[in-house]
Amino acid sequence: MNDLFQNSPLPNCGSVECLGLKFSSEEARREHFIAVLAEKLRDPVFRKTDGFPKGTDAAILAMSDPPYYTACPNPFLEDFVRCYGKPYHPSEKYSREPETIDVSVGKTDPIYQAHAYHTKVPHLAIVPSILHFTEPNDVVLDAFAGSGMTGVAAQWCGAAPSAYRHELESEWKRQGKAPPVWGARRVILNDLSPAATFISANYNIPFDVSIFSAAVKKIFKEIEQEVGWMYETFHSDHVTKSRIEFTIWSEVFSCASCSGEIIFTEAAMDETKSQVANMLECPHCGAASKKEKMELAFESFLDSATGKIEKRPKRVPTLINYKVGKATFSKRPDAADLAILKGIDGLQLPEEVPTTVLPDCQMTRVGRMRTTNTVATHFMFLPRAAQVLGLLWKKAKAHPDARMRQALLYYVEQAIWTTSVMNRFQPQGFKQVNKYLPGVFYVPSQICEVSPWYAIGARGDRIAKVFANFVRATGNACVSTGSAANLGIPANSIDYIFTDPPFGENIYYADLNILVESWHGVTTDAKPEAIVDRVREKGVPEYQHLMKHCFAEYYRVLKPGRWMTVIFSNSRAAVWNAIQVALQQVGFVVAEVTALDKQLGSFQQVTSPNVVKQDLIISAYKPNGGLEDRFLRNGATADTAWDFVQTHLKQLPAVKITSGYPQELLNIVERDPRRIYDRMASWFIRHSTMVPISTPEFLAELPVRFRETDGMVFLPEQLVEYEKARVRIPQVAQAELFVSDERSAIDWLTNFLLKRPSTRSEIHPEYIPQIGTAKRKGEIIPELDQLLENNFLQYDGSGDVPSQIHSYLSTNHKDLRGLEKNHPALVAKAKDRWYVPDPNKAHDLEKKRERTLLKEFETYKAFTGRKIKESRLEVLRAGFRSAWGNKDYATIINVANKLPEETLQEDEKLLLWYDQALTRTEAGA
Repeated sequence: MNDLFQNSPLPNCGSVECLGLKFSSEEARREHFIAVLAEKLRDPVFRKTDGFPKGTDAAILAMSDPPYYTACPNPFLEDFVRCYGKPYHPSEKYSREPETIDVSVGKTDPIYQAHAYHTKVPHLAIVPSILHFTEPNDVVLDAFAGSGMTGVAAQWCGAAPSAYRHELESEWKRQGKAPPVWGARRVILNDLSPAATFISANYNIPFDVSIFSAAVKKIFKEIEQEVGWMYETFHSDHVTKSRIEFTIWSEVFSCASCSGEIIFTEAAMDETKSQVANMLECPHCGAASKKEKMELAFESFLDSATGKIEKRPKRVPTLINYKVGKATFSKRPDAADLAILKGIDGLQLPEEVPTTVLPDCQMTRVGRMRTTNTVATHFMFLPRAAQVLGLLWKKAKAHPDARMRQALLYYVEQAIWTTSVMNRFQPQGFKQVNKYLPGVFYVPSQICEVSPWYAIGARGDRIAKVFANFVRATGNACVSTGSAANLGIPANSIDYIFTDPPFGENIYYADLNILVESWHGVTTDAKPEAIVDRVREKGVPEYQHLMKHCFAEYYRVLKPGRWMTVIFSNSRAAVWNAIQVALQQVGFVVAEVTALDKQLGSFQQVTSPNVVKQDLIISAYKPNGGLEDRFLRNGATADTAWDFVQTHLKQLPAVKITSGYPQELLNIVERDPRRIYDRMASWFIRHSTMVPISTPEFLAELPVRFRETDGMVFLPEQLVEYEKARVRIPQVAQAELFVSDERSAIDWLTNFLLKRPSTRSEIHPEYIPQIGTAKRKGEIIPELDQLLENNFLQYDGSGDVPSQIHSYLSTNHKDLRGLEKNHPALVAKAKDRWYVPDPNKAHDLEKKRERTLLKEFETYKAFTGRKIKESRLEVLRAGFRSAWGNKDYATIINVANKLPEETLQEDEKLLLWYDQALTRTEAGA
């Protein structure tokens, strides 16, 4: 069966093998699996599957190409994994470090641009990760696949041209990495949206590009013959007929002073500057006003789809752009143009044009969708656009070959958004195609109605060229439509997961996709959609709950010891923490979080999500079966804790180097002792057990059990690798710290004092500017004096000068070099300087600090008001940690209920303790 993946057979070109079955042709294969899927669709239990789209059996079958693609949950995924996957064997050796990617790479690539979608990570950005984490024929999964770029990347690993391979291999060699193993990977793609999976399928399942090109030309020839008259206009000589490229339509407003009509384009457009004026002047009375203060004029019309009288904004054509030969001209519509438009307006709406009522959603409740009364999908097209788009759709669906029908619809559907009333006129733009506002339904006051030739005429050739050069293999990809929380894939069967899930309320995918999905007749079930949506009463907690179920399914199907890469694109700390907590609750361990600095072109490790505006790349792994087995056997003991640390350190990179010149070693944030403790504690909490070792005990014993240098913890063999790199590249680039809370203030002071032990008067002017810009709302950060007293030591002039201070002074002051530690001059200069305690004294200091924090936590427990408006995060963390250790879940829940919602949601640790406390309380109820 592996021979299946070495070729890309064309439709009906001979016998084929699929899922272990042999067929005489592709058509025979399709007929067999269509019959199996049709039978499955008649099963009422199957139709109740979570995330099952809304549509008739006929509509779902028309979109599908089973077993490779189904516009519903794919019942063949288990067979796909069984036939083409490799079973998990605990004895199989596998070791990888986190891999950072540049999510902006490849956005100009022709494959990326072959079909638009609301959000896309370019395939060229994904390829390095797949090559790094997998081997040829491994199975990759993306259950939030969108337009299917992960699938394209998986197949690109076997189809990449030699120039790309040489470039990537050279870059890996420069980084000291072994060359990648080229070869296609198999991929499972899933999305809740039928619109998304239809794009995915056509990106990843091959079709005959020569037949496609001929079919596109035939459709446009027929379109020319049947409706070409709709786009005819006379040139200025009143003799030469020409074809319209686009027509500008303008809304009409009513003057507040004289009630006269104001054509927006004529009143607002400054043609000399190609921009819209802020103030509109009435041509009748001269009164000036902003558009927002004017009344939009409406007109009544008979909706031929419903037979009812409806209202729509009054719109008039103001400018026609047309071509004579290769020359482009513009003119105002004349009587002949207006007569053609009037005739089109009286035509019956084509039956192919959907009349779906738009759902109650955030975009229809507010803004221009509401004020323009755009309440149904056919309201989103001007009469001429509706006629032609309906005809294009009809002809694409009429093609006799099933696979070619899908390819043609993939092509035609790209005209839907750009031919709608959402296509804005932007005079400063080179082209007027795809000028809609991305990620939202928005109806502009100036609509640019484009002809089908102008919209997608040349796109057919571009698509054919793209897929002629990108060789895809039939059967390498399997596409499913449904919830990521219920995939129907066997446990421990997936080799790598790359995923770009929805984040918060960035994009309302289900609502946006109804425009395209209504043409197919299959629409998204929005109930399990993992977004923040006020209309559907989904807040951050509900979003976290949905994401937890999806990540739990990812955890179930991923092989132990394997990796998942998650792209995060939301700057809200609450959403970030919801993702972090959801990942940890189901068992994943985060090994690295990085952000792409697009100005510097380098990756910065993330220390505080509150200040990050770039895309974040989360690298997480599923602990191997050995660790989990030992935990089940030995329970929550200190030895188990150190077993976790040993295992976790193996997963972390030993060396990270900046790009560019000169190179610097990066400080690896995940190797910070406190970060390691947090990962360990989260792992025990996820298992609903007590954390068997306290923070002070952990921090004191960590450097005894492992190797610590430059503030990072290593295994012995990793330290050797790091020190070799340290000799070669002596400069270490420290991660930038932002003071947003008490913990980050302590970290900033620690970094500062390690470099320069200082007096309070020296620290103060450096520290104060760090406070404020990133400070969390409602967070109390203790005064500098309290932070120093509770966390650091001050030399009072008694005894020898501490080594840390002695080293700093002798290095930076020539007159103090070579002096004994009790020399009067050295003592005088060292007196009153604060410094970081050595590990032995830090242990005692940490215990003292913990007692102080818990004492203050008692005041929060005793609080009787409605909400604790301001709080110390370190106090809350200490209190929740102590309550968890004492199995006092009620205290965690009670105090959490007194906190503002953002205080809880914006801290990963508090949120994890709270959620687990709720889980334990409900389990015991």
